[in-house]
Amino acid sequence: MFEIKARVILKNLGKVLFLLQTTRQGGKYTLAGGRVESAEFAKAALIRECEEEVGIKLEEKDLKLVHVLHKKNKLSNVVTLYFETSTWTGLIDSKEPKKFKQVAWFPLDKLPKKTSLTTRHVLTQYKKGNRYSDLQRS
Repeated sequence: MFEIKARVILKNLGKVLFLLQTTRQGGKYTLAGGRVESAEFAKAALIRECEEEVGIKLEEKDLKLVHVLHKKNKLSNVVTLYFETSTWTGLIDSKEPKKFKQVAWFPLDKLPKKTSLTTRHVLTQYKKGNRYSDLQRS
């Protein structure tokens, strides 16, 4: 299966927004965003996902592509586009409590222990200024 995803590195006062997944979803901290549907482009999908997940409105013009991750395993082949912004409207809150317990802000240099492996990998690459990385998962 091949899919495209889009995620946001939402920055504010030196911190990045994370969502804490419910135990059923993995129990890890991750970034807002998700799957790009067949009728969408990546920025539109990210705008939709952020409104659904955390109740905020993003504008395409404010989204800057900062990293591309190509992740594979035996069953899937996923390309995730990471955009950054520090501009949004609305009040941030977890709007999908069955998926996400809470939202929280953390500095890039002090990620929570429960950060997902993929998110940790991408943010490490992002801090180094790398625009592309790949990740093989078994």
